[in-house]
Amino acid sequence: MKTETGNIDQERAVLVGLITASQNENKAREYLDELAFLAETAGAVPEKKFLQRLDFANPKTFVGPGKLTEIKNYLDESGAGLVIFDDELSPKQLRNIEGALKVKIIDRTNLILDIFAKRAQTAHAKTQVELAQYQYMLPRLTRLWTHLERQRGGIGMRGPGETQIETDRRIILNRIALLKTKLKDIDRQMATQRENRGKMVRVALVGYTNVGKSTLMNLLSKSEVFAENKLFATLDTTVRKVIIGNLPFLLSDTVGFIRKLPHHLVESFKSTLDEVREADLLLHVADISHPNFEEQLEVVAQTLKEIDPLEKPVILLFNKIDAFSYTPKEEDDLSPRTRENISLEELRKTWMAKMQDDCVFLSAKEKKNIDELKDRLYRAVKEIHVRRYPYNDFLYQTYED
Repeated sequence: MKTETGNIDQERAVLVGLITASQNENKAREYLDELAFLAETAGAVPEKKFLQRLDFANPKTFVGPGKLTEIKNYLDESGAGLVIFDDELSPKQLRNIEGALKVKIIDRTNLILDIFAKRAQTAHAKTQVELAQYQYMLPRLTRLWTHLERQRGGIGMRGPGETQIETDRRIILNRIALLKTKLKDIDRQMATQRENRGKMVRVALVGYTNVGKSTLMNLLSKSEVFAENKLFATLDTTVRKVIIGNLPFLLSDTVGFIRKLPHHLVESFKSTLDEVREADLLLHVADISHPNFEEQLEVVAQTLKEIDPLEKPVILLFNKIDAFSYTPKEEDDLSPRTRENISLEELRKTWMAKMQDDCVFLSAKEKKNIDELKDRLYRAVKEIHVRRYPYNDFLYQTYED
């Protein structure tokens, strides 16, 4: 159905999350805000959020029966046709929730997979996303065949549904095997491309999604890498040759990370992230204006450990200083200080002390402190270059003198 403006109607979504012992209310609300941003990126309109406090997710319906009824009543009144849960649902939970709510149900994993499928441009990215989708779908086949349950009441009607599920399972398993083979072939081609780049120093931009990596890439390489204020704007790794002073190196922009990144995606995209594994230096970009940037830093650090356990030199780049804001505490306020009460200058001193020289505060959007970044990057690349080509560097130093 189209609106008067000619645009296809967007799906109206309800978001559901939990407050648990490991996830307090502030975190749960922040995660739902992020889920709303994911929903918008996928093309939905989030219009209502539901939170419930439980020790752990209900194994049958994720939320309790009372909350499920509350959600059902809202759906009936509002006419919204999509409910998104902020955790991965088991096949049993999906089946039970769909039976109770009678609308489309997706979980966070399914939503992220959908965004990746929408964003994938190259054959490599499309293959990786398709593989992750089939791996997610495989244990949920019984849920996809619930429409057959109405036919199973009589004798002789039990077999066909089950047989069809087994047929589909074989088809999907064969497709997964084919996609894995296809990925190996693409990986070999990409490995050859990396070898052909020679022994130039490699620098990789890493970070949480939507922190400004692609904007930085464009600034440093003077290229036109796609940059947008949406999650996962970049899926395919982009590599550009950059020259600072008279020192060339390769700079790569990689897919952003996120909390609760689906395991299937991490596995599928490990080949894309070979640029991270083979990098000599990482530029870890963070959004200093985000209230929980430290948690985002930790998410990226943990994901990087999954990809490559080897420690590499890292320069921490705090981007978006132009969007940073804080509220100074009143003198008689004795409550503990929070991120909202700490100034940018205090954060700068704290992180500069912690990271020593490997820390830069900047704004890619406003082009603030870019020269400081280039200077720090030049020195770091040169250190690696000296170790790799000591004789060449001696000639280079003699030339400088």
